[in-house]
Order: sequence, then C-alpha cells, then structure tokens
Amino acid sequence: MRILVVEDEPAMAEALTWGLEEEGYVVDVAVTGEDGLWKALETPHDVIILDVMLPGLNGYQVCERLRERGMWTPILMLTAMDEDLDHAEGLDIGADDYLTKPFSYPVLLAHLRALTRRGLRARPTELTAAGLRLDPRSRTVSRGGAALDLSGREVAVLEYLLRNKGRVVSKTELLDHCWDTAYDGAPAVVEVVVHRLRRKIEPAGGPAAILTVRGEGYVIRDDAV
Repeated sequence: MRILVVEDEPAMAEALTWGLEEEGYVVDVAVTGEDGLWKALETPHDVIILDVMLPGLNGYQVCERLRERGMWTPILMLTAMDEDLDHAEGLDIGADDYLTKPFSYPVLLAHLRALTRRGLRARPTELTAAGLRLDPRSRTVSRGGAALDLSGREVAVLEYLLRNKGRVVSKTELLDHCWDTAYDGAPAVVEVVVHRLRRKIEPAGGPAAILTVRGEGYVIRDDAV
C-alpha cells in the first residue's frame, strides 16, 4: 500500500515515514502544498496524509484542488488546530478524516485502516445533474447558472435525489431521509414537495429534471435535460 505524506515539519515527516514503513507501507513525502499536489496527481496512492499548515498552498487548498480534479484518494488531514470549525472546513472541502496533533500512533494506524476499508468512490463537494448544481455547504442551488430560491425541505429532497443520481428513490425513502422522525403524516407530503420543487427548478415548457417512475418513485439522471 502506497501512502503520500504531505508534511513540512522534518521531525514529523521523518517519524511518520519510519513508522509507516515499519508497518510495511510504501511512503512518498512532500514538504510543500505544491509538491504534495503534484505528487498526488502524478502517482496513484491508497491514502494521503495531509498537514493543514503548509508553505505555499495549505492543506485545505490542496484537498480542494484534488477533489476539483476528480481525485478521490482518501485524505486524512493532520493539524495542530483543534477548533470545531477547523475540522468542519476540512471535511466540507472533501477530506475523509481528521486527526489532531499530537496523536497516538496506534490511533493513526486505525484511521488509515478505516479509510482504506472504504475504498475509492466519488465524494464530490458539489452535486450536479441535469444542469443543476447544489452546494451542500452553503445549501445553494442553481440551474444553468441561475440561482434558485428553494425552501429547506426542497433543498433536502433535491440533495437526496442528487446523491442517489440515476437510482429511483421511493416516496417512503425520501420521507425517511428528509423528514424528522417525529413526522407521522401521510407520504403524500412528498408529492407536494416534489411538485413545488419541480415548479422552481423546471422552467415552464423547459426540460424536466426530476423524472417520475410510475409506482416506484423519482429519479434524477444526467440525461434528464
């Protein structure tokens, strides 16, 4: 298994390299954000260990650029900053995990094992299909570059459909994932919200975005334009 360590502190980089190689990993090291970005794009890795505070591009910027280029290698962010907002920022831009310095080496190895078990899959920070773009961080939605004014519930339903792009989602599944567990009303409420959502995202006479599969539910596909 090949790991890229992007860390500018020599002692930390050396310790990580030695420890990981003792565990049988192949380790590449980069000491700047730019070098880390280049090595990540040039050589396939199973995991990237990415420090936040780096010269040049910081870890957040490296992570964001990798995700923008479709690189979905699992990323473990390392940082001395332990504020909740710092953790949230890293996860929101596409990191898979977060570890605060100082850390226990066995805990680091456990995090790496967990990341490699997940495997590679696309985890985009922006959801797109049928000309729609949804940013889960800001909860903003646009179609064809024009901003759309959606309610919180409408955004929740659209986000779930986009995250399951190409798969038919039933009304019951939408109800389970987009409504509070205390809701005990009829599933027909899903039809009402989807109807309102369609009126906002599908211009009169324009192409459909949300397709109905009779008797099954709803689906968004890239070709639904």
